[in-house]
Amino acid sequence: MKNVVLLGSTGSIGTSTLKVVADLPDRLRVVGLAAGRNAGPLLDQIRRFQPEAVCLSDPAAAAELARAVGSRPAVLAGPEGLVRLATLPAADIVLIAIVGTAGLQPALAAIRAGKDLAVASKEILVLAGEIVMAEARRHGVRVLPVDSEHSAIFQCLDGRPAASVRRLWLTASGGPFRQTPKSEFAAITVERALAHPSWVMGRKITIDSATLFNKGLEMIEARWLFDVEMARVGVLVHPQSVVHSMVEFVDGSLLAQLSTPDMCLPIQCALTYPERVPSARVQTDFTRIGQLTFEAPDEDRFPALRLARRAGTVGGTLPAVLNAANEVAVEAFCARRINFPAITETVARVMDRHQVVEHPTLEQLLEADAWARAAARSGR
Repeated sequence: MKNVVLLGSTGSIGTSTLKVVADLPDRLRVVGLAAGRNAGPLLDQIRRFQPEAVCLSDPAAAAELARAVGSRPAVLAGPEGLVRLATLPAADIVLIAIVGTAGLQPALAAIRAGKDLAVASKEILVLAGEIVMAEARRHGVRVLPVDSEHSAIFQCLDGRPAASVRRLWLTASGGPFRQTPKSEFAAITVERALAHPSWVMGRKITIDSATLFNKGLEMIEARWLFDVEMARVGVLVHPQSVVHSMVEFVDGSLLAQLSTPDMCLPIQCALTYPERVPSARVQTDFTRIGQLTFEAPDEDRFPALRLARRAGTVGGTLPAVLNAANEVAVEAFCARRINFPAITETVARVMDRHQVVEHPTLEQLLEADAWARAAARSGR
């Protein structure tokens, strides 16, 4: 039995995680849940899974929830509550599915408390991959990927060293605009950008999939997770989303992980690792799929990939700047203040203005994050 703390329990990854927990009651138990401001969905989860402690980001909502549940579970609030939840003595593994940088401090706290970490929030490793992975090595804990692409690579590597890898191949569906002419990008609406062809995800990650920033962030994440330089991380467009990623080894052999798209599979792999546990949730029928195709990404139409490769190669504070500027630009696009191409234009402008700090401290990373957000909002 593994005791799980889930940060981000009401989002798409969080609800999929709870499906996995419900599927495996003799293997997994929820001891902690954290959500945003909406107490209603969290209350439903409390009643079903009976955690020891929960957390809401808004103290007023947390106080209201505490009145509703009584003495159990303990109700925590804000960033301090997330850290307390991530370090619960009963927890064996902490799955972080919080969008944005709010998951970084609880991730580091969990590692320092000796908890294994399951990472669904790309920003943790994009912002502070060097620090997070160094802390994990220092404390002897695992950092397990939850993204389908990184889970695929993790499964294919199966403990083999980075020196055995010629190239990691991240696959991308190509998003809803894979075949849309660049001349039409300025007219893309928020509604069209949210219509992903393969996955059902939250708003931020869905927009990132449309710009391919999602894949760019994954490139940087892979660089830290698997200890390879950016030159050995590639991207292939694979519209069927069945091959979740591949590893090309130095002898020319390739291993791929395939399945029907369903986030429950990589989540289960992370939570039950190193075991393989039976589940009937994911079924893959190749006779229905018919064919698997691959193509090179068009970096002229999707410059996010080029920007991410530059950020990951330069390193230091530049990935944090890329990530923060992108978050602000996506917010502005969803609020209809900027058009679709302006998302990548904003990120490029902010990156060009930034003075990179090499091997930054956590404080310097957070300062770069704050600077980039202000610079992206300024429009200059």
